[in-house]
Amino acid sequence: MTEIRSTACRGLRRVLLAAGVAAALPGAALADVTVGLIVPATGSTAALGIPAKNTAALFPETIAGEKLRVIVVDDASDPTTATTQARRLVTEEKVDVLLGSVMTGAAIAVAGVARESEVPQLSLSPIDLPAGADKWTFRMPQNVTLMAKAVIAHMRANNVKTVGFIGFSDAWGDFWLRDLKALADASGFKLVAEERYARADTSVTGQALKLLAARPDAILVGASGTAAALPQITLRERGYKGPIYQTHGAVTHDFIRIGGAAVEGAILASGPVMVADQLPEGHPVRAVASDYVTKYEAKYGANTRTQFGAHTNDAIEVLKRVVPVALKTAKPGSKEFRAALRDALENEKEIPASQGVYNFTKDDHFGLDQRGYVLLTIEKGGWKLLK
Repeated sequence: MTEIRSTACRGLRRVLLAAGVAAALPGAALADVTVGLIVPATGSTAALGIPAKNTAALFPETIAGEKLRVIVVDDASDPTTATTQARRLVTEEKVDVLLGSVMTGAAIAVAGVARESEVPQLSLSPIDLPAGADKWTFRMPQNVTLMAKAVIAHMRANNVKTVGFIGFSDAWGDFWLRDLKALADASGFKLVAEERYARADTSVTGQALKLLAARPDAILVGASGTAAALPQITLRERGYKGPIYQTHGAVTHDFIRIGGAAVEGAILASGPVMVADQLPEGHPVRAVASDYVTKYEAKYGANTRTQFGAHTNDAIEVLKRVVPVALKTAKPGSKEFRAALRDALENEKEIPASQGVYNFTKDDHFGLDQRGYVLLTIEKGGWKLLK
């Protein structure tokens, strides 16, 4: 069962969702596997969080014969709120797993709670953490470095020699700029300009003019959600004709809706779920990706799939594999069960999901390889797989 809890100042409101909205039921028994899903249902990152929240309605009722209890809370796109929510889920609800958040800063905040509480976290953002600080954190999205290599390989294959960068002035922008700089020399191109902007900014004209003055062969936008469209719109309006690359954080239908003609031809790294029906027969994620898309869009409408919802779905796909293993050691609701889950996450191999095939290890808590990404472009207002 799924409980949704809002975080208005008046306190928490408990709602039970089953096939629809029903009355609240008594608390879960000890045997229930309890999952706390933390997402930005409101605030600046809500466009990414709502699909993750929606996906919870598709979760199975049981895993390995145990009831699945899911509590959904809103971090309001705020890391401080995410910390408060995570602590409440751990101390009051005794969750076995924390899922979230899709917002980078909020996910990092949840990781701190996961670490101090020794509760496994399946992050819905590809966060970087200091060495040793991710013992309890596993990421569902693709490592930024993995996706950056895919983008840069395309640049190299298309004879790009100079690159301009404009990205968020936060952790997401930091990750992409870091990898762009680190890979530049070995990839045979030069970074000639770098600009930043805030997620809530409504104009990037000044930054665009500086990029244009540097005359780069290509530009990479290190942003996510609908806010990623702003630099591309501005650059096209100001006459930039070169290729514009976007990150997997921008791969949403809202990005296409907001960007319109200006984002036609954009090149984006993406998880495979966005083009599930275009994947070749035999692709290792096609079956799971197609199943998720079919169920999600049957409930929420055509072209409503997002990577962020798919990452949430994949967290459950992973739990389907590791919960049965952990149950051999301990019962849900116990410290021993949470530790067994963490150990199983590091040891279970070749877990197929909608965004890739997971192989977490002791030294790699990202777990995805080249099967976890594709390159897309936007053609006639839709996604097209680049072969």
